[in-house]
Amino acid sequence: MARIKVTLPDGSVREYESQVTPLQVLRDWKPDEEDNFLLAEVNGQVWDLFRPLPEGELQLRFLTFEDPPARDAYRHTASHILAQAVKELFPEAKLAIGPPIEEGYYYDFDVPRPFTPEDLERIEQKMREIVAADYPLERLELTKDEARKLLEEMGETYKLELLDEIPDERVSFYRQDSFIDLCRGPHVPSTGRIKALKLLSTSGAYWRGDERNPMLQRIYGTCFPTEEQLQEFLHRLEEAQKRDHRKLGRELNLFIIDETIGAGLVLWLPNGAFIRKQIEDFWREQHLKRGYQIVFTPHIARDELWRRSGHLDLYSEFMFPTMQIEAHKYLLKPMNCPFHITIYKTQTRSYRDLPIRLCELGTVYRYERSGVLHGLLRVRGFTQDDAHIFCTPDQVKEEVKSAVQFALFMLRTFGFSEFEVKIATRPEGKFAGTLEGWERAERELQEVAKELGLDYELDIGGGAFYGPKIDIFLRDCLGRRWQCSTIQLDFNLPERLDVNYIGTDNKEHRVVMVHRALFGSMERFMAVLTEHYAGAFPVWLSPVQVAVLPISERHLPYATQVAERLKAEDVRVEVLAKSEPISGRIFDAEARKIPYMLVVGDKEVQAGTVSVRERGRKDHGTMPLDKFIEWLKPQLKPPTVE
Repeated sequence: MARIKVTLPDGSVREYESQVTPLQVLRDWKPDEEDNFLLAEVNGQVWDLFRPLPEGELQLRFLTFEDPPARDAYRHTASHILAQAVKELFPEAKLAIGPPIEEGYYYDFDVPRPFTPEDLERIEQKMREIVAADYPLERLELTKDEARKLLEEMGETYKLELLDEIPDERVSFYRQDSFIDLCRGPHVPSTGRIKALKLLSTSGAYWRGDERNPMLQRIYGTCFPTEEQLQEFLHRLEEAQKRDHRKLGRELNLFIIDETIGAGLVLWLPNGAFIRKQIEDFWREQHLKRGYQIVFTPHIARDELWRRSGHLDLYSEFMFPTMQIEAHKYLLKPMNCPFHITIYKTQTRSYRDLPIRLCELGTVYRYERSGVLHGLLRVRGFTQDDAHIFCTPDQVKEEVKSAVQFALFMLRTFGFSEFEVKIATRPEGKFAGTLEGWERAERELQEVAKELGLDYELDIGGGAFYGPKIDIFLRDCLGRRWQCSTIQLDFNLPERLDVNYIGTDNKEHRVVMVHRALFGSMERFMAVLTEHYAGAFPVWLSPVQVAVLPISERHLPYATQVAERLKAEDVRVEVLAKSEPISGRIFDAEARKIPYMLVVGDKEVQAGTVSVRERGRKDHGTMPLDKFIEWLKPQLKPPTVE
């Protein structure tokens, strides 16, 4: 009989007969720790604890909830429990998809009517019953013909559509009690492993995010190993809802999206526009300091450019329809890259000229399905803080290093301090450039991360076909992860568009092109910034930095005098002199999240002082105006970071 040789995390080696499962090995190795582990990793591949191990020599590792693959499996299992509960309560429901997502999961259903809050309560109760029953999960492998027959008998039309797209001849299902679902897996061993769960919300969602497809009902949920973790998450969720940039955008007059203009198209209101200008001014200033050249490019270009760049072949589903203008066809630009290449090619470039760094706050347009549009985070027209670096192969490492340092500097300036770094490597199959070029680039990207002391994760095969990249994710004050900065190498466009430089040998050589964005887009960054600060922006970004509040009408002349003095020091100030009581005006200033309020009455007029109140109801007492100005001045500028 075939044997399985297993090397365990402590280096010990054990041999077993075929059909042994990781769970059996775990019980043999550490019988008292079974409950701590959810998933196995077999030779680097995630594996159900209850799935028989393959024959041969194996490296076996056990994963807990703290390991991302196990956490995903935990939540994926919860989504199956949700689907089982819905099918038991609403037998007519048809199943679509139910993936894990960050901090939770969802499942899409085709049902005759939308789910109500009362429905969610019933479904959640049914889920708890399924958990209490502790049904074991079972993996089944069927041929595609067998799978098709089963799904047809079940009437699961959406699953049949998914089945047709699977290239493999055998597919997997997972079963718990009477419930069965087409699924790649993996899953935790039983439903009883899900300890603390909560359904969060329901919404409409088009099948595959396409408004031409049926509208499904999506249920969101989350789950954790302990009730304490769940309650902590729910608290963070409540806080996140208070910080929702869409809500704050309305309350603080930052931006609107109006259907008369169009979905996914942003109108920046004066307050939001001012904050954006502050960010952009700082962005331009810092780029000029670092040797970048600012350019401007048009919003449209002839279709021939997009054909040559490959966008019409590879990106057309995200581009808006063609416009016929006289004898030529034009398209809205989805990217700035071909324009910057065209600018680079206006002259013959020598190795002595390189690197050349072109940057632009360039507005681009991408056709996003209406079902995925979300405030400023997912829009159809947005401004990229774009840059393209043209350099020699020998310059790549230093340019990437400088770009990463620049990105971290910018993000830290705006108040972020926690980052995650991913390096995406060459995908399987076709790729642009040479294998040697890819290997060198990937090695240099990792060297950059190490030299900068950054912890990084390799995203094996996650790079685009045209080059490897570094992605920087920030964490906000609630611990949420946002992807902003990207430094992307491109071996494709220089080839397609014939982008060269004259080398030391007086011959033409292909330039290396680095795409780089620090914020991702102004829209997305503004959304992240708004939620991070809950709308209470730092003083240097605030549209109004100081409000002066006279207690009564007779104090207005002094309040005006104070405001003029502040204006002379380049402070953005507003006198709030409405006829309503002072308490109402303080409340108004707090609601507008103005950083400082200066209250002036008889005592202040006589002494030439101001009573200082900081946003958040913090009282600093009375002080001379000059002292307040001295104290305020450092806050009028961006903070100094290394």
